[in-house]
Amino acid sequence: MSRGADREEPMWELTEDIRRASSPSERHDGRRHSSSASSSSQSTGNSGDARGSAGRRSRPSVSSATAALATVREQKEHRTLSWKTAAAAEDRPSEPRFGSEETVLSSKNVLTNFEKVASRDPETERKRREQVARYGAQNRSQQDVYRRLRRWADKKSRPAKDVLLGLFSEKYQQPPLPEHKELVKLAKHYYPPRGELKVHVCDFGEGQAKHTEITLGDVEEYWQQKPDWVDVRWIHAPLGIGLAHSSIEDIFLHDGEKGREFEKAGRSGWPYLETEVLNFRSQDNFQEMRDVYLLLNELEGFEERLEEHIWDGDNNSSFHSDVNWRAGHLGIKANYWNMAASDMPWQLSEGIAMGGFGGPTEGLQPIGRHIEKQTLSSHPFFAKSQIVRNPFRTFHRGDGFLLTLSPMAGVNFLDKNLSKHLAEPIDAMFDNDTASAVGHVYKAFAERGTSTWHRKTTEWFLIYLLSEVGCTPHVLRQGYNAPPMESAYSVVIQDLKRRRFEPWVRNETVKLVREYLNCVDELTTIRLILQKKVELFQTLLLDVKKFEADDLKSRILPDNPAGETAEDRINFALKMVKAQHDCFERLLIDVKGSMNALFQLRSIEQNELAIVSDSQNRAILVFTGVTIIFLPLSFFTSYYGMNLTGIVDTTLSQKYFWKVCGSVAFLIVLFVSLGAYRHRLKRMMVVRKIKSGGSMV
Repeated sequence: MSRGADREEPMWELTEDIRRASSPSERHDGRRHSSSASSSSQSTGNSGDARGSAGRRSRPSVSSATAALATVREQKEHRTLSWKTAAAAEDRPSEPRFGSEETVLSSKNVLTNFEKVASRDPETERKRREQVARYGAQNRSQQDVYRRLRRWADKKSRPAKDVLLGLFSEKYQQPPLPEHKELVKLAKHYYPPRGELKVHVCDFGEGQAKHTEITLGDVEEYWQQKPDWVDVRWIHAPLGIGLAHSSIEDIFLHDGEKGREFEKAGRSGWPYLETEVLNFRSQDNFQEMRDVYLLLNELEGFEERLEEHIWDGDNNSSFHSDVNWRAGHLGIKANYWNMAASDMPWQLSEGIAMGGFGGPTEGLQPIGRHIEKQTLSSHPFFAKSQIVRNPFRTFHRGDGFLLTLSPMAGVNFLDKNLSKHLAEPIDAMFDNDTASAVGHVYKAFAERGTSTWHRKTTEWFLIYLLSEVGCTPHVLRQGYNAPPMESAYSVVIQDLKRRRFEPWVRNETVKLVREYLNCVDELTTIRLILQKKVELFQTLLLDVKKFEADDLKSRILPDNPAGETAEDRINFALKMVKAQHDCFERLLIDVKGSMNALFQLRSIEQNELAIVSDSQNRAILVFTGVTIIFLPLSFFTSYYGMNLTGIVDTTLSQKYFWKVCGSVAFLIVLFVSLGAYRHRLKRMMVVRKIKSGGSMV
């Protein structure tokens, strides 16, 4: 039964504007275009474009979607009262007043809701353990293939001496490349075909909730309709920025009603919310993903074998054709690696802090196999972890559907079991609500559903979700039983400060400066990401206040007046993110000041060493002068003092002396000179070889 079927119908008449907004033609014109291909749809959506007409349905213009009034369907989904009932509700002193400038934030309600975790069902926990064990067995079997692939790649560019030694010892021989069947399974394990990606569908209704795990190949049927008891259906797909991401968001938005626009928090012409999330991944897993992508991508002839599996598991009606159309318009090929590359998380040094994600061609392009050594890894608690960046994009509709897209699969909540969480397979992370923010959001409402929601709308749940995900990573969830990321950086910086005063050792200063620079880069990136989050929540607060004012004007009262409001959630998240931002800003100032002090200290040391070196040079000058005077005298006295002919039973002469001693002296001088200037001679030979090759061409 529909949620509003048994409620009192409003006594006032609908205005002409509402009737116009609810008409099918108006709703069709109001459908919004995908951000990643908006310009492409406008330019190729007409009948004159053969590719556009053959590969996909026509798309409406973006500029036509600015409807400010709620549709009739939205009116039915909200609790509405008659003028008489609404006036009586306003007279009650306990009723909150919406749209006021003053915001009363109940920290007790916020913290209680924030720390609340649904009770764990033993059967669910048993299934989760079995799932983790099953994924772990699959990981171990594929890691053996990965290790053999890596040994083959490492020995591929071996030096000439290893090639010669390989003729006599197996230790130096080139290991065999794993079979192509094994490599195909390896690629599909770390980068599954898009149709086989696991997608989570979470339904929330009055007093109940349901979680369903499906594949991306069947996702379209799940956003077409939902059961009558469901107020909000949340679909979370692990997709990063790329072709598949762009097609999924576009099809989703065109298959339903347009939701309320976040005009301030969204981008110009694109009123949907997005942010960037920091999470922790296992260093080993991160290295494996990068190695598999780069090594198999460069393997000659292997891409053709993967093309057979690019659409495995895809049963959607529009996904395949939409991806092909989009790839053709962008001038890229919809091959296996172009589709799967979006799964790889970003390192802190790759790209700049998010200021608005672009289209499908602006995803991460890995530049090297080896991952960077992060400063935070020097802290014992974070020794096996790697901070990575992932986009988190949300798309909401007015008919109760929410789609979130993000390859974020790491640890969001820090606790004493961090190493245990990092060892878990990525596919099982959603069910670990003590580590995953998206998993915790479902668990928070798994028992009561929407009964505690202030408003049973997609917009309220979206704000709740962003306030949870946007604050991570943090240690609040498990009661500070692990060092916060800010405290760990503070410890690392203190160690760097201590090392400034160690005695000067050659090359150690260079290593120390590199660590300082890495720390500065990491803190700068984190601070910029937090700054963008502060701006997001500040502008989102303006949109929420406008929503409340519009609802008050339309006499739409909250479903649960005692529930936590969207404004409360934003204020709470804003306070947390501001505190994190301020802390990292202080750390950045501290480490920059420490690095400047290091440069000054080393400059003073260099001046002291220069003074000592000057005194040593004077002593050497005196010694050299004495040597210049007495060396010739020593030579001539030794030479003319020799009496070879006076030795008994010998006929040796001065000529024999010069042959033996002169040759030995020449060889000694030659070998010493070659050893001293070997690097310069190598460079000269390389330059001469290049010049000779160029002249021949």
